[in-house]
Amino acid sequence: MFKTLASARKFISDNEIRMIDIKWSDYSGRWHHVTISAQQFTPQLMRDGVGFDSSAVGFKPVSAGDMVLIPDLTTGFVDPFFEDPTLSFIADIHEADSKEQFASDPREVLRRAEKFIKSCGAADGCLWGPEFEFFIFGEAEFSNGLNYASYRFDSPEADWTPSDLPQGYIVPKHGGYHRILPSDRHAELRNRICVALEDIGIPVKYHHHEAGGPGHSEIEPMMMPTSKAGDDSMLIKYFVKNSAFQEGLTATFLPKPLFGEAGNGMHFHQQLVKGGKNAFYDPKGYSSLSQTALYYIGGLLTHAQALTALTNPSTNSYRRLTPGYEAPVNCFFGKGDRSAAIRIPKYATDPSEVRMEYRPPDGTCNPYLAMAAMLMAGIDGFVNKIDPTQAGFGPFEADAFTLPLNKRPVIKGLPTTLEAAAFALKADHDFLLAGLVFNQEFIDYWISTKIKEHQAVISRPHPFEIEIYYDI
Repeated sequence: MFKTLASARKFISDNEIRMIDIKWSDYSGRWHHVTISAQQFTPQLMRDGVGFDSSAVGFKPVSAGDMVLIPDLTTGFVDPFFEDPTLSFIADIHEADSKEQFASDPREVLRRAEKFIKSCGAADGCLWGPEFEFFIFGEAEFSNGLNYASYRFDSPEADWTPSDLPQGYIVPKHGGYHRILPSDRHAELRNRICVALEDIGIPVKYHHHEAGGPGHSEIEPMMMPTSKAGDDSMLIKYFVKNSAFQEGLTATFLPKPLFGEAGNGMHFHQQLVKGGKNAFYDPKGYSSLSQTALYYIGGLLTHAQALTALTNPSTNSYRRLTPGYEAPVNCFFGKGDRSAAIRIPKYATDPSEVRMEYRPPDGTCNPYLAMAAMLMAGIDGFVNKIDPTQAGFGPFEADAFTLPLNKRPVIKGLPTTLEAAAFALKADHDFLLAGLVFNQEFIDYWISTKIKEHQAVISRPHPFEIEIYYDI
């Protein structure tokens, strides 16, 4: 929004801005913030930053936790979720003494990946089109203790939610896809979210009710450059959650909140650009894909199992990544098949629109880290000329799975647990270290953290196992 501090300060004065909110991401993809008076938004602050204790979020040990936040002026927007006029910025994380960029700042990791693709000669940049799927609930309750474990969601669209005033318009099981009003109770809320997003410079392609039953929604922005896609992904989640909260509702990007319904994915449409043209387009290729596109696809599918540790980094991710419900659990590519890890959209036929869609990721990922990892996998395919048609990754069409078992193609699957994904990353992460985009210290930390999360969940008794085994 701003090119200089002077232009930002003039905006603050002209619009009577009282507070400055500074937002930053931890490794998990959760935003944190600190708010300062607009009077403190000075050249000294832009030079020295705002101090914080990075040990509280796992960046540094307690003995060396001091770091600073320096706002990125280009990310400024008037934040509609504060009562007093507030200007928000996304910050870069820096070392407290030297003011050098923190090497493992998720924003910086993504920037390094973007620079790496240019240095390899693969492309000048990448365009991204993330799809945001989420559930809107009336209530969300969860509780865990020594002798109990429970969770409960309510939705005004569901027949399983008690209501004193039943209105008859419900969303049946598996019946949510593109549901219309009045069954689609949250259409106006999604409208308001999309208008608010466009007001801060995030153009929206469309929104609709999704397939996963009551409260399931999707918002899809337009394709955008890499760094903007990372920031905008954080902003979209922020606007969805806060807009729902303002209306007494709650929104979650949890991959599988409801048993027996489709879950929340975060599919990433991707397209390399070189010389101002779509590097993925070749009118003579399969589904108009160029050899560059095929190499990129080959890299993603070769490293797909390791990627899940970063693109699907929660134990709940693997409740979604199960056969059925159009879950993308198979490491192959093809046209239109939503069980494939990579789908080539049939409707994207214009030379500027031909692209691929990587379907496994979900909204529990840190967008910066997930996008950087996908870029590195794809570029590894380009550098090493991994042709997916020669590596056994397809293309396969949906009818391949109607063949007798002995004639079906042998297709690698994705990990079925977070622990398995972490071990896959342990065995296959050299592609992430290329160009110093990721570092070994972060990879080791991530693997250790994800194994601990897996163990913390599986060590707890599950309500359903109590039900089926209690009387044995």
